[in-house]
Amino acid sequence: MEPQAEGPAPQSGFGEVLPPAGSTIAAIATAVAAGAGSVAIVRISGPQAEAIGRRLFLVAGRQDWDSHRVLYGHVLDPTSGERVDEALLLLMRAPRSFTREDVVELHCHGGLEAVRRVLELVLAAGARRAAPGEFSQRAFLNGRLDLTQAEAVVAMITARSRRAAQLAMAGIDGGVQRRISALRERLLDQLAELEARVDFEEDLPPLDGGAVVAELAAVRVELELLVAEGEQGERLSEGLRVAIVGRPNVGKSSLLNLLSRRDRAIVTDWPGTTRDLLESELVLNGVPLTLVDTAGIRATEDPLERMGIARSHGALAAADAVLLLFDLTVGWTPADAELRRLVPAGVPLLLVGNKADLLVAGALPAGFGDGPEQQADVVISALRGEGREALAALLLQRCGLGDVTGLQVALNARQRDLAAGAATALAASLEAATQLLPWDFWTIDLRAAVRQLGEITGEEVSEAVLDRVFARFCIGK
Repeated sequence: MEPQAEGPAPQSGFGEVLPPAGSTIAAIATAVAAGAGSVAIVRISGPQAEAIGRRLFLVAGRQDWDSHRVLYGHVLDPTSGERVDEALLLLMRAPRSFTREDVVELHCHGGLEAVRRVLELVLAAGARRAAPGEFSQRAFLNGRLDLTQAEAVVAMITARSRRAAQLAMAGIDGGVQRRISALRERLLDQLAELEARVDFEEDLPPLDGGAVVAELAAVRVELELLVAEGEQGERLSEGLRVAIVGRPNVGKSSLLNLLSRRDRAIVTDWPGTTRDLLESELVLNGVPLTLVDTAGIRATEDPLERMGIARSHGALAAADAVLLLFDLTVGWTPADAELRRLVPAGVPLLLVGNKADLLVAGALPAGFGDGPEQQADVVISALRGEGREALAALLLQRCGLGDVTGLQVALNARQRDLAAGAATALAASLEAATQLLPWDFWTIDLRAAVRQLGEITGEEVSEAVLDRVFARFCIGK
């Protein structure tokens, strides 16, 4: 069958001989697993993308190969003529595509074998397998995205909550780029004024050093705020690992079930029921959490229970926050105090008094509350579901996520490091001003700050940095 020209005639292109296509890449762009999805996508980008599509795809009836139009047909093996899969083909000609190159997507049946076979045919037709993040890297290099937008794509893919996805979308829309570029422009303005005085001070009016200092200090404050907000955004995006600890039979498993709103753990009146760590994933007030129900920590000769207790110690060491549960009907005990001492320094800790439903008229037992260590941060009844909202709000507040509604953008770790470095450089420039050093001393660290902000958006970035950034992407993106 002969290849056909673009137009209203029936199209197939089956059997077309293609020229070498060293810069055309291809990959599976969707998750692939047996029974995991009904549709899988093979993405092709580069100068030979359309030619490869025409060679492998036989359209049904009379369909035009127009850009941004979906074609229906079959993927064929050009060596045997076998119909490999019934599929859809989407052609997006440059520059109106994600990479600003010609892009073809083959929408195949999901699963394992069909999509892998289609990718093999695409590679045999002249494409090469894409490296991780290579599609997004081409979008960056071709001016489709700046570096912050490309990184926000990863954040969107990995978002574990609606709020995290909203922050990622703000990055894709250019929110981070606009904030950083505006600060960089302000620094460039001051750098230009300073360098002009270094070279032509006698020909220019006197420079107001106080105004320069005020502007550099203001930008430094904004950078430090962006760093702090970025750390908050990272916790919001990655979530918190919260360990529930306590003596045996104080209600840890009941609390896990209460917070996760399902019966995740077995609950009995027998001490030592939980022998291993139980984990539950949930989103609490917009923040993703991994709750870890630990074995009750006590002295025991049971080897299985001792293994569980050892793992509980490990869970404490790895936790972002700890809920220390104790029994209100018994009161605070030396064993509870010992558990409190096991919590690593600096880890947010909530003392949670449980079984409030068993107290007479809600009264605390005698002697409870006599000292600061014995004062519960929140009182609950895990069995009846009382106190859940108060506990959730206090937990997030202690972890610095009490109110994330005002967070508009969030820098990732790479961006935060550069922003913090820029703030440090500005501090050094301000120190030069404090010491009344000549203008050129001010510019040394100011240039460093400008360069680091340029690295955030990709305006000043090396190939090695790009490779490191895009290597974290999934293949196909």
